[in-house]
Amino acid sequence: MVDFDVIVVGSGMSGGWVAKEMCERGLKVAVIEKGRNIEPAEDFTDHVDPWDTPNLNRKTPEDIAKHPIQSTVYAYNQNTKQYWVDDNEHPYIVPDGQDYIWRRGYHKGGRSIMWGRQTYRMSEIDFEANKKDGIGIDWPVRYADIKPWYDYVERFVGVSGSIEGLDILPDGVFQPPMEFTCAELEFKKKVEEKFPGRKVIPGRAAHLTDPTEEQMSLGRGKCQNRALCERGCIFGAYFSSVTATLPAAEKTGNLTVLTDTAVHKLEYDAKNKRISGVHTVNTKTNAKKTYTARVVFLNAGTIPSTMILLNSANEQFPNGLANSSGQLGKNLMDHVACGRGGGVMPGMMDKYHKGRRPNGFYIPRFRNHTEDGEDFIRGYGYQGRIFRYAGWNQDKPGIGVEYKKFNQEPSPWWFSLVAFAEILPDERNQVRLHATKTDKWGFPVPILDAKMRKNEINLIKQASRDAKAMMDAAGILFQEYDDPEDPHIGAPGNGIHEMGTARMGQDPKTSVLNKFNQSWDIPNLFITDGSFMTSGGCQNPSITYMAFSARAADHAANLIKEGVI
Repeated sequence: MVDFDVIVVGSGMSGGWVAKEMCERGLKVAVIEKGRNIEPAEDFTDHVDPWDTPNLNRKTPEDIAKHPIQSTVYAYNQNTKQYWVDDNEHPYIVPDGQDYIWRRGYHKGGRSIMWGRQTYRMSEIDFEANKKDGIGIDWPVRYADIKPWYDYVERFVGVSGSIEGLDILPDGVFQPPMEFTCAELEFKKKVEEKFPGRKVIPGRAAHLTDPTEEQMSLGRGKCQNRALCERGCIFGAYFSSVTATLPAAEKTGNLTVLTDTAVHKLEYDAKNKRISGVHTVNTKTNAKKTYTARVVFLNAGTIPSTMILLNSANEQFPNGLANSSGQLGKNLMDHVACGRGGGVMPGMMDKYHKGRRPNGFYIPRFRNHTEDGEDFIRGYGYQGRIFRYAGWNQDKPGIGVEYKKFNQEPSPWWFSLVAFAEILPDERNQVRLHATKTDKWGFPVPILDAKMRKNEINLIKQASRDAKAMMDAAGILFQEYDDPEDPHIGAPGNGIHEMGTARMGQDPKTSVLNKFNQSWDIPNLFITDGSFMTSGGCQNPSITYMAFSARAADHAANLIKEGVI
């Protein structure tokens, strides 16, 4: 007799989807979450007034000492710092001469509370790229296999976007797009006139602009255009597992959520070739407990899920559980967030925008598609915005009436954009466990061994040149931009899109998972967080994790029903 039908390790972007799908199929599901419980009505801070926020919402020396890595992210402030881990309690090791920026939060909902909400499908071009370029291994699926699942999850999530008919960026199931500002419309016109192969489109974001009955039944409402999203949204206007998938799972009566519970390792039954137990540690009391289930899904995040499997090594799998291929922990990927540009869009000083729209424009990949690339394969897309705001010089010295009057005047139209470039799968980019060092709970400390290589560097050099050319075409003034010949390329992990360390494939000798995210070695083990990705594309990957999670959950539920697992 098992404790549950399904155990899901992790309650975030992908884990919430597995829980929803399995619960709605009538299965008893336990979601195991390393961090604390989150209740939106009590824990979200999007209604905290400025005058009730300490330090004008700025980080303090104490914050930086506690969060030296986490505090460097744009979404870290006095109203959000509780969502990011204490770096001193959660160490990791980087080899000499390298760097890795691992940003994370352990709580119910995970990074689905703090994510940037940009939502772009991978295309057939992306799924074919490895085979075409002779990089890594070929995906075991194509776009046609995943399209129905993209459709399925987007209907539930709620994605605002525009129909564009681009093969490099497939259209989806969209609610009305968020409107361009007048300055963005002018930028679009000038860029597309100068560069016919480039398109400037509304960002596709997981924000409700026309909620469905299903979405409203979960307490979700229309986006209020406040741009306080990283604090959590009490309206449920953007997608997170704590306001969407987990409430849907809870409505079935089949869900158990175990918070403050870290998974130490998986127990393997060699005779039956199954996961027979999940060993946990209570992060508050250090109490240990083992839970059992017919099926286990790992959704803790790419690095934590890999750590669990590496720490579960045994006689049958001495290099990590489910690792007969030797690929576990290898091919760690992210996106390069660089090729930045900024400045002032001239004119239109008699116009303003409505609200603070939490979105911007998107320029889909054009290099090695409508325009050739030099000395690199793959490409990048750009995310940007052009807006005005009052108080733009609030840090200017001054006092009294003159200071107030100055800050009542809106700024010029401020322009900004950044490229997100693809990182190629490479076995040299790895997650390993240190042989002796452990954290306060006795978990081995990970070694994150990855760096940007020639293709990524050349991509960003070109992305910087292209950013400058588009700013010139649009007449952007007072330009700031990355030096095209020596751009500041951020450390791996800076894109916050870790993926690839338990890749899926067509051959168990070269991959960890089959086309349904199921372990080749252990039939009742599935992984649907970013670990499964065989290549990364240049698109924000969360909607792809969701689509594959729903698909894998459907497959696993069918196998359970048939008595196969």
